[in-house]
Amino acid sequence: MGSRARQGRRLQTMMKCMCLREPLKGEDETVPSSDSLAIREFYSSTASGRSGPDGEIEMMGSGSGNMDEAELSLRESGIMDIMDNEEARALLGKDEYQEGNIEAALHVYERINISAVTSKMKISLAKSREHRKKHYHYYATPPMSIYTAGLLLEAIFLKAKCLQVLGRFKEAAQTCKVILDIVESSLPEGLPQNFGDEGKLQETLSKVVELLPELWKLADSPRDVILSYRRALLHRRNLDAKTIAKIQKEFVVFLLYSGGEAILSNLRSHMDSSFVPRNNLEEAILLLMILLRKISLNKIEWDPSILDHLSFALSVSGDLTALAHQWEELLPGTINRRERYHALSLCYYGAGNDLVALNLLRKLLSSREDPKHVPSLLMASKICSMNPDLAKDGASLACKVLENLDGRCDQLESLSSCLLGVSLSAHSKIAISNSERVEKQSEALHSLETASKVTRMRNPPVIYYLSLECAEQRKLDVALHYAKCFLNLEAGSNIKGWLLLARILSAQKQFLDAESIVDEALNQTGIWDQGELLRTKAKLQIAQGQLKSAIETYTQLLAILLVQRKTFGSKKKLYKDYIDHARNMEVEIWHDLAYVYISLSRWHDAEVCLSKSKAIKLYSASRCHAIASYVIS
Repeated sequence: MGSRARQGRRLQTMMKCMCLREPLKGEDETVPSSDSLAIREFYSSTASGRSGPDGEIEMMGSGSGNMDEAELSLRESGIMDIMDNEEARALLGKDEYQEGNIEAALHVYERINISAVTSKMKISLAKSREHRKKHYHYYATPPMSIYTAGLLLEAIFLKAKCLQVLGRFKEAAQTCKVILDIVESSLPEGLPQNFGDEGKLQETLSKVVELLPELWKLADSPRDVILSYRRALLHRRNLDAKTIAKIQKEFVVFLLYSGGEAILSNLRSHMDSSFVPRNNLEEAILLLMILLRKISLNKIEWDPSILDHLSFALSVSGDLTALAHQWEELLPGTINRRERYHALSLCYYGAGNDLVALNLLRKLLSSREDPKHVPSLLMASKICSMNPDLAKDGASLACKVLENLDGRCDQLESLSSCLLGVSLSAHSKIAISNSERVEKQSEALHSLETASKVTRMRNPPVIYYLSLECAEQRKLDVALHYAKCFLNLEAGSNIKGWLLLARILSAQKQFLDAESIVDEALNQTGIWDQGELLRTKAKLQIAQGQLKSAIETYTQLLAILLVQRKTFGSKKKLYKDYIDHARNMEVEIWHDLAYVYISLSRWHDAEVCLSKSKAIKLYSASRCHAIASYVIS
C-alpha cells in the first residue's frame, strides 16, 4: 500500500482518539495520554518527516516553511476541525521538542495565542474544582477539558525549556511565571489532591516550580530568585515531600552563599504568632531547622549536607549553643557517636563553655571510644593549655599526639609541639620551686623552637607563641626578631602582632618607637578593633610622663566603647562575647584613668572614675586596689 493509504489509516486512528478526548456531560473524563502511539505516529509523518517507499520516515528540515506545511496538512486532513488550533499546535510543538528540534518547537509554540486561551484555562480549572467539590451531575460545560488545559500548560512549559536552551533566560522565566499565575488565580486555595492527573497538570506544575528559580539565577535576577522560592514554598501545590525538601535546600544554599541580602518577606503572608526572618541568615536557619525536623519525623531521608549548612549558618550568627542543641536532638544512629561528641565539643568550645567541651572530649578519648583520636587530642590539649591548672594535662595530651603521629604529618607535628610548648609555659607559672619553673620554661622554649623548625618558620601561630615565650623569659632581642617575622607572615593584618611588637619595644625602654608602631597599627585597623591599641598607646604616654595626652587617648577610647554599646545594644545575644569583652575593658579603662588623676592629685575626677567603674561592675579586685591607692595618697 502507498503512503497515502498508510496516512489515511493513521488519520482514522487519530480521529478515534479525538472522539474519546471530549467527555460527556455528567461523566468523568476518560482521555488517552498525549503520548499515544496514534498521535505520535500521525504527527511524525506530517510534521517532522515524509513516508518513504518502504514505510520509513524521511526527516525534513525544521524551518518555519515546514511548520506551515505541517499545519496545512493538519487542516486538509480535518484534524483542525476536530481539535482546537492551539491544542493542535501544542501537540505539534511537543513532538518537535521531543525530536530535539528546539527552534522548530519554539516556532510552533510562539504561534499559540496564550492570552486568548488564558481566560478559558482559568475558568475551566476553577469550574473543575467546583465540580469535584460539590459532586454535581449537571453543571455548565467549561470552555475546555482539564486534559486540554493541562496540554496547553505543558506547551507553555516546553516553550520555556526551548527558550532556556537558546539562552533567552529572562523570557523563559517570564513564560514559566505565566503558568503559576494562571493556576494560582484560578485555584487560590491550592490544588486539591490528585487534581489534573489525567492531563499531567500536577507533573507540569512541579517541573515549573523547580525550574523557575533556576531560570532567574541564569538571568542574574536575585530578587526574583528569592520571590520564586518563597512562592514555591508558600502556595499549596501538592508537591511531594522530596521535591519540597529539594526546593528548601536549594533556597538555603542561595540565601547563604549568593552574596546578596534578601528582601524582607511579606508580613501579611505570616500568622501573627509566627516567626518572621529579618535577613538571609535567619531565613536559612529556619528552613534548615524545618528540614531537620522532617528528618526526625522520617518524612525525608537523612542528608548530611543539611547539618553542614546549619553549622555554617549558626557559626556565622555566633549562636553556637543553638547549634549544639541541634546536634543533641539528632536521633541515635543518624551519625557516628564519635562525630557527634567531637562536633558538640567544638560547639561548646566556640560558645565559651570550655569545661563542657573538655568533658565531652574526655568521653570521646576514653578507652570505650577512641583514645587515639588525633583531632580530639589536639583540641583537648589546646583547652588545657589556656588554663594553668590544667596545663599539665595539656602537655600530656600533646605528647600523646606526637606519639600517635610518629612523624607522618609535619603540620600536625608542628601544632602538637606548639601546644606542648604553650602548656609547659602555662605550667611553669604555677611551679612551686624556682628550679621547676626554669626547667619548664626551658622545655617550653625547646618545644616551640622545634615546632618552628618543622614548618621552616612559616607557621604564624607558632612564631607568635615563640616570640611571646622569649619575651616572658626576657630574651627581648630574640623576641623582637620573632615578632617582626610574625608581622611579615601575617602581612600586618593581625593586631596581636602589633601589640606584641610594641610591648617588646616598651620593655626595651624604646617608648617612642613603640608608640609609632601603635600609631601605624591604628592607621591600618578598623575603629571597632582599636581598643587594645589605644589602651597600649595611653600606657606608653604615661610611661613617658605625657599624662594629659594619656587622658585624651583614654577619652577617645571611651567614646568608641560608648558608640559600640549603642550600636550593638539591641543585639546582646548575637554579640554577647564581644559585649562582655567591651564591658570588662571599659572597667579597666576607668581604673587606669583613676590612677592618672590620682597621680595629678585630681581627687574628684578619680572618685568619678571609680564610681563609673562600680556602676558597670559591682565587684572588682582592680578597683579595690585603685581605692587603696586613692586612700593612701
